[in-house]
Amino acid sequence: MSLTFKKPKKSCKDRNCPFHGTLSLRGRVFDGVVATSKMDKTVIVKRKYLHFSAKYVRYEKRQGHIPSHNPPCVNAKEGNRVKIAECRPISKTVSFVVVEKLEKT
Repeated sequence: MSLTFKKPKKSCKDRNCPFHGTLSLRGRVFDGVVATSKMDKTVIVKRKYLHFSAKYVRYEKRQGHIPSHNPPCVNAKEGNRVKIAECRPISKTVSFVVVEKLEKT
């Protein structure tokens, strides 16, 4: 299984960019909404999902916040729907990178 994403139109010189740098992708791929983009080259992606409760035999709504590296060529802002992919640990908390912006639905 290979991970293929649309290459961004802009280019950058970020070494932690999966398209223009040396960062390799592996593992899980999620989509979510950018909650905050106040950090330098890092965004917090809010991801909503359903979790099955065996006790009540129902699904419950949950959400998680995933810190992700935001390369300058992608440049995601707050409110954008994005796709993130797992990579090697970039810092203490960041192990995902934004690979593309999705169209709003």
